[in-house]
Order: sequence, then C-alpha cells, then structure tokens
Amino acid sequence: MTKAKTETVASNKRDVADIGGIPVYCRYDEAVEIEKVTGHPRNPNKHGDEQIALLAKIIKNSGWRNPICVSNRSGFVIKGHGRLMAARVLGVTHVPVEYQDYATEAEEYQDMIADNRIAELAERDMEIIKDLLEELDTGANDMDLTGYVEAEIERLMLQEHQKEDNKYTHKIVAPVYEPKGECPPLDALMDRTKTKQLIAEIDAAGIPPDVAEFLRFAAERHTVFNFRQIAEYYCHADATLQDLMERSGMVIIDFKKAIEYGFVHLTERLGEIADLEEAENADA
Repeated sequence: MTKAKTETVASNKRDVADIGGIPVYCRYDEAVEIEKVTGHPRNPNKHGDEQIALLAKIIKNSGWRNPICVSNRSGFVIKGHGRLMAARVLGVTHVPVEYQDYATEAEEYQDMIADNRIAELAERDMEIIKDLLEELDTGANDMDLTGYVEAEIERLMLQEHQKEDNKYTHKIVAPVYEPKGECPPLDALMDRTKTKQLIAEIDAAGIPPDVAEFLRFAAERHTVFNFRQIAEYYCHADATLQDLMERSGMVIIDFKKAIEYGFVHLTERLGEIADLEEAENADA
C-alpha cells in the first residue's frame, strides 16, 4: 500500500472517538482498511501468539495508544507490526495509520530495526516495577494490561522476596579456620544447663512417655553453642568429623552446600552471637 497524505486526511487527528469501536488516543493520519495495510516482508521482529493475544487485549481495553507507521515511499509498515497482527485478532476493519517519509530503503530498514532494538537496550528497575505492580494489584485493575501476566507477576514477587530473605548470603566471604590453640573439650562447645533443667522438669511431670519424648527434643533448643570453640574444635578434627560438622551446620565452609542444607540464615545470626560474646567479654 503506497499512499501519500491527501487533503481528505485530517492530519494529527485528536477528535475521533474511536475506530471500529476502539477508542483512539494517539495522533494518526488516516483510518485505513486493515486489508490494505501490508507488513514489511523483511520485518525482523517476530511476534509469538501469546504476545499478540496480550497486545490485542491491551488495545481492546486501553484503546489505540500508538498508530501503525507506514512508509510513504514503499507503502509497507515500518513500525507497528505487532499492533497490526493484534488488530487482525480483534477482527477490526480499520486501523489508525501514520504516514512517514523515508528517502531511501536503507532509512526504512534502519528505523524498522531501531524501533525494537532501542527498547531492548533500556534497563528496567525491577524494584520500581515490583512496587508499581503491588500498587496496581488491588483487585480492581486488570493486571494483564501492564504487559505482565499473572504467572510473571507471581514469579517477580517471589524473586524479590527471596532476595530480601537471602540478603545475608550474597556478600559472605568463606571463613578460613586455622588452629589458635589446644583442641577444646566437648563440654566447652556448648552450654546445656538450661536444657538439662527443663528435661528434669519434663521427666518429673508424670506426662505420657510420647509427649515427654517430644518435649525433650524441643528442650534442646535451649542449648547454647559456643561457635568460636566449635571452630577451634573443627580445626583439630579429622576429615570425617569435619564433614559431619559441616553437614550439621556447626561450621560453614561450602556456602552452596550450606544453602542446600538450609543453614544459610545461620550466618547472620552467628555473627550477632559472636559480636555479643565479644562485647560481654570486654565488659567482664
């Protein structure tokens, strides 16, 4: 379709309520029969069915926000192939077209390639996108009109929450354990005073054996570990014992394994405990 602007075309229209029942909010030159609009045969941008279906939904609900750009020189679509395909899915008879002048075939190719490439080069601030999506997700808004479908939004929110949960795992430097003295005795590695007291009370309570056993396990949470002494003990242990200590979360050497075993959150807490111990020792 090669069509220059004519006097019958109202240039830069803003007063047309709709084209084929769809509101038009963008400037355009002419409402053209869709069958007369031809995509460029060398358009390098491919549009999948899912993308076109989503674009069709956006156009139907939000109206035309951008026209289809057609070259006066060749008559082919230069920008807006996806919108044209979406319009066909919607079954509309006319689409808003903007005509543009290109001096050469090369200029058409350059503009056609750049149309999508420039958008690809943009960097998205996913934190801002997440915040905006959360603000919109009130139940009153159709979230598909953002271009993000429900599964993508859920995945994005999950990724952001995981980043928040794992914020202490990104900058961890693997510790180097080296002996600093004699191997400490086992009773120096932990304090079970409160645990033993609670277990004694459980045993004296006269409760059913299965309940007592459950509470004894729970009471072990009151055991206080001395991680500095544990690190010293680890340094003097053989390879088998070191492996068992790592798998028990007593020390962390391989952070990938630590994440696998579920000990990753210990790192920040252990640091707090160590700092607290240092402060208490300094005050003593």
